[in-house]
Amino acid sequence: MKIKAQIAMVMNLDKCIGCHTCSVTCKNVWTSREGVEYVWFNNVEAKPGPGYPIDWEDQKRYKGGWKLAKKGKVDLVQGSRFKILTDLFANPYLPSINRYYEPFTFNLSVLRDSKQCKTVPTARPYSLITGKLMDIKYGPNWEDDLGGPFKNRKSDPNLQDMDQKGMEEFERSFMYYLPRICEHCLHPACLAACPSGAIYKREKDGIVLIDQDKCRGWRECVSACPFKKTYFNWRRQRSEKCIFCFPLIESGLPTTCSHSCVGRIRYLGVMLYDEDKIATSVATENPQDLYEAQLEVFLNPNDPQVYAEALNQGITYEYLEAAKQSPVYKMTKEWKLAFPLHPEFRTFPMVWYIPPLSPVLQEINKAESSDVYVANVADMRIPIKYIANMLTAGNEKLVVEALEKLIALRRRKRQQTVEGVDNPDVPQELGLTAEQYEEMYRYLAIANYEDRFVVPTTSYKDDKDMFALRSEGGYEYPDGNPNEWNAFGGL
Repeated sequence: MKIKAQIAMVMNLDKCIGCHTCSVTCKNVWTSREGVEYVWFNNVEAKPGPGYPIDWEDQKRYKGGWKLAKKGKVDLVQGSRFKILTDLFANPYLPSINRYYEPFTFNLSVLRDSKQCKTVPTARPYSLITGKLMDIKYGPNWEDDLGGPFKNRKSDPNLQDMDQKGMEEFERSFMYYLPRICEHCLHPACLAACPSGAIYKREKDGIVLIDQDKCRGWRECVSACPFKKTYFNWRRQRSEKCIFCFPLIESGLPTTCSHSCVGRIRYLGVMLYDEDKIATSVATENPQDLYEAQLEVFLNPNDPQVYAEALNQGITYEYLEAAKQSPVYKMTKEWKLAFPLHPEFRTFPMVWYIPPLSPVLQEINKAESSDVYVANVADMRIPIKYIANMLTAGNEKLVVEALEKLIALRRRKRQQTVEGVDNPDVPQELGLTAEQYEEMYRYLAIANYEDRFVVPTTSYKDDKDMFALRSEGGYEYPDGNPNEWNAFGGL
């Protein structure tokens, strides 16, 4: 058993309000430079919809992730290492700029300097790539709040095998928000596909990074990543991706997107896992069993034997103590509320999602019980099949169980606060105790800072200049001049 620790994230989709605060703060910190105008390390999509880039979930088009091979092993969907080398100069699976969107800006001087006239002056958009006037045809969240006709959203692969008749009508329409960052996978396809070996996974916290000195801009990582969260900087000729704000993580602080989240939907914590199990677990034959296979990789930090062995293998005391208080472990392994995004890609993502509930019922049916203010899973507007296609490889039973737990929590708190019941009934079939429901309430509803973010300060065995480390998170400019400042105070 080879024990490793990783900083992981859970997002509660039931609380995301689609305000895009996380996207804007991440954009201002990390991708406000020339060459990455079209890049959003963090983006929020309205589902159903093709997403950003368009149809990123369609691996028949992009060939991302892993596929099951013979003898209990997996291969890149993109092909063998020799196949990747043959595509270096003509990659047929690379998304074009139009699949993202052509970045644009406006000439505001036209509005500022225009002379008085009878018509209102107009600032037309022009491309940041070509510098020419353009018509805006797409953006990072073009279908926000179900914008446009349903035919523009029906290419969403999660709608496959579903009865789509009538979904364009208001009565059958549904939507929710899906925030996305790099998954910092346990079994990253981008790492395996990189011809120059520039992508690596950090030993101390599992964050996946790109060595900017080794990267040669082959862009095979862009194709191999099934989540399309590796991008190409056309100005620097290098690939870039979310770095999980590691300068903040090393200081025991949450990521920028987590700290700025208005809805308090993000949780950060340490997960312990057995690296020796990954190779066999990702080769699980049935895609619907991959979720359970990934859960088996995780280790219980409260187990004295696991704790002692992890300490013996070099996991620091701070990380082990944080793992015992990890909200991510509680939501994924203990309560089983959160699920990985598209486990069938076989990358073992480490950003997990709590499925959303439908809105509370507004009309009271007198023939039913007194808890009609809380919707039943069977009456939800969002189809269970759609959520299952996204989070459990189509296993609807797992999603139903998680939603039943969330509904049971709502009913319990309503009985306590509205009906005055001191000891509400606890549904035994869901496998949770009354104490666990109270803990769920504190984590999900109140969501205090100390409960959401349990990030230990990184320990270094060698003497290092921590102030200098804080300055290493930026990117150099193409002319070789270093940044004169960065978001974390380094010079």
